[in-house]
Amino acid sequence: MKITQLDKVEKTSIESDEAKGVIKQLPVGTPDGAPNFSMRVFTVEPGGHTPYHAHPWEHENYILQGSGVVLNEAGEASPVKAGDFAFVSPNEKHQFKNTGSETLQFICLVPKEHE
Repeated sequence: MKITQLDKVEKTSIESDEAKGVIKQLPVGTPDGAPNFSMRVFTVEPGGHTPYHAHPWEHENYILQGSGVVLNEAGEASPVKAGDFAFVSPNEKHQFKNTGSETLQFICLVPKEHE
């Protein structure tokens, strides 16, 4: 069993041409012996965004704090806020954008091979 707090989990900055102002943390994953899933937490600064991308696995998301939008395959923006869940199907193009004035933070659950 593992019990931890997010402030004790290593932070990895994700900065590229495709992502801006994103921090990734892995509170539960393969290093902990998780056999099936990895739980990641992404923190997106105001004005920041994850890459606009697709991949062959699903992921489930829960918005912990802040607000923003999730772009879909057609580039349409669906608003999200703290307390919302967002499911992204396999091969569905998507992007999380922080359109608010506070930090956007969400849990993202994926198959362990894709942590």
